Amino acid sequence: MSAVRGVPAVAPRSRNRAIAAAVAASAAAVLLAGCGSSAEQSAGQVADPSMDRIAADPLTAVRQAADLTGHIGSLATATTLHTESAQKQMTLHGTGVYNYTTRIGRLVVTVPPGSGGTTGRLTEVFEPGIVYMQGSGAKVPVGKWVKVQVQQLGDGNLVSSGATDPASAAGALRGAQTAKLVGTQKQPDGTVVRHFSGTLDLAEAAKATGGGQATGLAVGARTFTVKQVPYDVWLDQHGRIRKVVEVFTFAQVPGSTKPKDQVKVTSTSEFSAFGQPVDVSVPSGGDVYSAGSPTPSK
Repeated sequence: MSAVRGVPAVAPRSRNRAIAAAVAASAAAVLLAGCGSSAEQSAGQVADPSMDRIAADPLTAVRQAADLTGHIGSLATATTLHTESAQKQMTLHGTGVYNYTTRIGRLVVTVPPGSGGTTGRLTEVFEPGIVYMQGSGAKVPVGKWVKVQVQQLGDGNLVSSGATDPASAAGALRGAQTAKLVGTQKQPDGTVVRHFSGTLDLAEAAKATGGGQATGLAVGARTFTVKQVPYDVWLDQHGRIRKVVEVFTFAQVPGSTKPKDQVKVTSTSEFSAFGQPVDVSVPSGGDVYSAGSPTPSK
């Protein structure tokens, strides 16, 4: 259920088993947000985000990017997920929004024809440690959502649903291990951004993030086979993320180190509309499909 078919992510192999597992687990799903780290709590709490400035040191600038991006309160995102393996390639596109105050976001991913039980698009609503999915498979009634803890998903939901949510894409940068300034450039809207490149460690990112938002990062750290994740990020003068590209690698065959079994997923997120109102809420209990939910008669 969690993986877009055709995206060979690390979710369970069988789509039907994945749906069944997600449905069975939904009854016992528990919000993992907790109190959160100081990094999480600082988001949205700066009186005047316009006073934020990008750090002069590249590594500091990259590590601070998630917090500084959160200071503005909300954003819109456009995502691209390109999957490449020895057997095939696929590119998925999505759009969404994220509210740093409520820590709730929404993504809609366009699913190509022939992607199995999906409806043409997959809609996600996510909060720390939890993801709700609609249009995830034929066994879920139309209009219903399936609720899953991200720790149930082999990749921590970083790629298996066809997109990387904005909070996770940004939070991964807290684990930056290296950073170099590639150069500066001007965006179409006139914003001057600095381009940094380097590697990050998801385990370190999870430690720096803390709380429920760290769950997916920690799971991904255990699953992905390349532990030093390559990234590129473009930051504006306030240190906010305008674009981030992260490359995740995992084995299609669990435990295999053979090159032919490796899958590379390039996740690209572009952020805009900083501070514009975002109204997203999690689905109500009556809209969530579980193992005990009655199936509508035909």
